[in-house]
Amino acid sequence: MTSPADSTYFRKGFGLKSAVEDELAADYDGRIVDHLRSHDFTLKAGDVTVRLAREFGFCYGVERAVEYAYQTRRKFPDKRIFLVGEIIHNPHVNDRLREMGIDILTHPDPMSAFDFSAVSPGDVVIMPAFGVTIEDFAALRAIGCILVDTTCGSVLNVWKRVESYARDGFTALIHGKYYHEETRATASQAQKYPDGHYLVVRNMAEAQLVCDFIEGRTTADAVMSAFSKAVSPGFDASKHLQKIGVANQTTMLARESLEIAEVVGASIARGRGEEARATSFRSFDTICSATQERQDAVRELLNEGVDVMVVIGGFNSSNTISLAQLCAERVPTYHVESSAAIDPEMKTIHFRLPGIKHNEADAAGWLPRGPVRVGITAGASTPNNKIGDAVVRILATRGEKAEI
Repeated sequence: MTSPADSTYFRKGFGLKSAVEDELAADYDGRIVDHLRSHDFTLKAGDVTVRLAREFGFCYGVERAVEYAYQTRRKFPDKRIFLVGEIIHNPHVNDRLREMGIDILTHPDPMSAFDFSAVSPGDVVIMPAFGVTIEDFAALRAIGCILVDTTCGSVLNVWKRVESYARDGFTALIHGKYYHEETRATASQAQKYPDGHYLVVRNMAEAQLVCDFIEGRTTADAVMSAFSKAVSPGFDASKHLQKIGVANQTTMLARESLEIAEVVGASIARGRGEEARATSFRSFDTICSATQERQDAVRELLNEGVDVMVVIGGFNSSNTISLAQLCAERVPTYHVESSAAIDPEMKTIHFRLPGIKHNEADAAGWLPRGPVRVGITAGASTPNNKIGDAVVRILATRGEKAEI
């Protein structure tokens, strides 16, 4: 997203990092996580061993977005401040921003534009780490309010790729969730050009439908029926799947993004020939390094051996969902939104079922008897203190305390 550099648009903070660092530390740092880091990511209490993945929690992009929000409040103590949706997908962080007097704008339909009627030229508006669509950005610029842009650099890299696809006449095939804020913002970049188009696939099964069309096994009408909510306005499969460039929502399963690119490229070669793959297909690795590192760390932890995994992060956090999905392939896995989901007295846990949208459950006796190794990781929007709180409750479920 290209924006004028003027007195109403800020992307690099306000030089107030030192002014807010103590407040940030008080709100989000955690002694237990510090202890785990300094003890080979291991904490033992009785016959319970807690193992923390070596990459977890807040990534650089999240830290930056949250810090800029704190700086914004400090810079404009007397102005009304709005946030376009959640800054990140963590309820604790968003609640804290509300406590600071930041009004989080929401809308019932994630596919619709935001209603900015409450915003006036004298207000401040923070754009979240996910970014905003080009339509929402244009609406905010038209208002003339002060904009603070916290869009993650990794997201911006994907935007540049999608924009280049549209410029060169390629349709962006995006691995993501069509309703997710980041994917909507990314997909909108294609519409900077008159004939720019996109199609969003959620997983390999949906990518295979695209391959079926490329190889003549299904019709353009069938594609439109399957992806009616996940394509650009005016999309025509017979026209707009001739030249394809692959991109991804940065928080998806990295291995699946790479597999989708490989499968689609191979499909073009089979259906239209190797020359078509060389001239009409593009794929670049736009996977976020932090997402990749957290997924790699989970695999390493699983290979070392744990009996159960607890994954901490918002139920609407895509990168947390991906981590839980990875873990669930190997061991019993509990994706909890916060430590409050773990009830030591009742010995129960409230969790999101991996891979099942909006489906939650409660489990009793979830922690195995006898010596047990509990693996822990957290999504990129989960603060360290919330990870530490979960460790405390896990140990308390077995009557143990974290002696640090």
